[in-house]
Amino acid sequence: MTLTKARIVENLYATFDFSKEKCVSLVENVFELIKDELKNGDDVRISGFGKWSVRQKNPRRGRNPQTGETIMLDSRRVVTFKCSGKLRKIMAEE
Repeated sequence: MTLTKARIVENLYATFDFSKEKCVSLVENVFELIKDELKNGDDVRISGFGKWSVRQKNPRRGRNPQTGETIMLDSRRVVTFKCSGKLRKIMAEE
């Protein structure tokens, strides 16, 4: 099953003595903070989980798969994720 924001909110609501509105607000604020940091080009590191980084990809040659025509793809920023050693170890055990 996929973990969604709604499931995170439900888990917080069931675990802590917060209202559902407060749980939604907390989750939304955390994700907004993460998005803002990545938008600014900063890394986001969560100890024991992993690190998100913004990387610049250079322009490159590509190909239209329908026509076979060669095209130039623009440079762009992408988000990459590298899991922590702890998470990697947990995943290897299962």
